[in-house]
Amino acid sequence: MNEKVIVIVGPTGSGKTGVAVEIAKEIGGEVISADSRTIYKGMDVGTAKPSIEERGGVPHFGFDLVEPGERFTVKDWKDYTEIIIKEIVRRGHIPVVVGGTGLYIDALVYDYKFEVKAKGYGKNRGESIKNLNGKTGSLSNSDLNKYPDRQKICSKYKIFGIKWEREELKKRLEKRSKKMFCEELYDETSRLVKRYGWSNLAMTGNIYRIAWKVLCGEISEGEAIRENVKLDYQLSKRQMTWFKRNKNILWDNLDNIKADVIKCIQNEQGK
Repeated sequence: MNEKVIVIVGPTGSGKTGVAVEIAKEIGGEVISADSRTIYKGMDVGTAKPSIEERGGVPHFGFDLVEPGERFTVKDWKDYTEIIIKEIVRRGHIPVVVGGTGLYIDALVYDYKFEVKAKGYGKNRGESIKNLNGKTGSLSNSDLNKYPDRQKICSKYKIFGIKWEREELKKRLEKRSKKMFCEELYDETSRLVKRYGWSNLAMTGNIYRIAWKVLCGEISEGEAIRENVKLDYQLSKRQMTWFKRNKNILWDNLDNIKADVIKCIQNEQGK
């Protein structure tokens, strides 16, 4: 069986999800989301989770795994994804992992080993990583980059990254924000706040707090869109800082990624 796994990364708003669907259709693939927000049930509009129509008939995994507030760690995602990859390969299809959560991606392709010491979230969750040499460290970006095994990628993974010029990415983020601030987002925000409040990790997403300010009359929708674009752009810079340290990512423009992946698959099949 061909165990090749395609991985597509990039900053928020870069077009990863849409091109992943196109690629999956072309190569006989199934998509696995590597996004730490779309794992939550009921968070659809605010996490830009693709609709059934946008999934284009391609099987998707990694969505709606837990309730907001329910514990779900990087290790949980890695374990889940490795099972799904095996199932996809057994069906004779190609796994396409796509997302912007850098730690999810690294944990998978560099096979991080985890030790869970205590329960909780964020800095207090007590989860650490042990690399192949047995060294253990925290989940911080700076610590992860010290590991010598971070660049020892398993040969079955091929990572492609989508790059954008800053101004073009800002325009994309503005266009997306204008689309996201709609009645569905406000309804979703109200429902989530009523059910879960603000005290859990899932509700720390920027857009829900911004939408709530609109609902409370604190800011206008126009102000909300501008604030969301600003925060999304800051997120995109943090994501790119993470990804740019990875020498195994093959970077290209969105228009070329599909051709790059297809060429890679054809080359592998021709061996």
